[in-house]
Amino acid sequence: MIKTIDEFQRAMENARYICDRALATSVYLGQVMGRPLLIEGEAGVGKTEVAKVVAEILHAQLIRLQCYEGLDVEHALYEWNYPKQILHIQLAQSKKEGEGESDVEQTIFSEKFLLKRPLLEAIQSSLNVPVVLLIDEIDRADEGFEAFLLEVLSDFQITIPEIGTIKATRRPYVVITSNQTRELHDALKRRCLYHWIDFPSVEKELQIVLTKVPSVQENLAQQVCSLMKRIREMDLLKKPGIAETLDWAEALVALNKGSINKETLEETLGCIFKYREDMEKFRDVVNKEGLFSS
Repeated sequence: MIKTIDEFQRAMENARYICDRALATSVYLGQVMGRPLLIEGEAGVGKTEVAKVVAEILHAQLIRLQCYEGLDVEHALYEWNYPKQILHIQLAQSKKEGEGESDVEQTIFSEKFLLKRPLLEAIQSSLNVPVVLLIDEIDRADEGFEAFLLEVLSDFQITIPEIGTIKATRRPYVVITSNQTRELHDALKRRCLYHWIDFPSVEKELQIVLTKVPSVQENLAQQVCSLMKRIREMDLLKKPGIAETLDWAEALVALNKGSINKETLEETLGCIFKYREDMEKFRDVVNKEGLFSS
């Protein structure tokens, strides 16, 4: 266990994640209080990376549940290995002497035939191996699944009718992320500590780029971050996040560019924008404002 906020912040920066004091405090409190940490923010600002870095610095196993529309309990918690169960029944029936019907039923509904999904894996983790459970993009899942998740986060135990109740011997460190595509229920938020990650300032983003893309020239990185700030001030369908900034910086390094001009910008717009409408809107701004004009 890391004992202070400063120590947590230094450890995250040593793991190449540039975080401010507020985020370091939230991450630290999640550890000492044993509460899930709900992180919201625009896509690409580094929410998922928090869980990965925490797992790294705590020397923990990272278990990830990627949420999506239609996600159900079976895919999140457990399901039975039906082909293996059927094969066992067929083998038992082919034997003249062997397991009775009740013995077969008891055998096929044992842990041997259980397919563990992320939530059950995290609950059943070894006492000697800490676990960071990442529940990624919870806002993509249905509200019904969110309600089920409340029960798991309350007691960290689940009941499998054929086996019984399984309770965590050691609570996992839980990080939940949301892109705010829908409003989460208050009941879920009450069970969590909360942190919002905003787009970084130019200075912070420059520090991130120089840390993550060490081969980039500082003047080029400065130009990238300044342009990104300008782009995010526009009314776009999808504002580029830090992930796009890093992609763009890496692309410019790969192209051996020392600075950005209009031609280079046009060639690399695909690293920044994911919608044609946003590309066209930015091209109009470049032309109207005379950016990169000699």
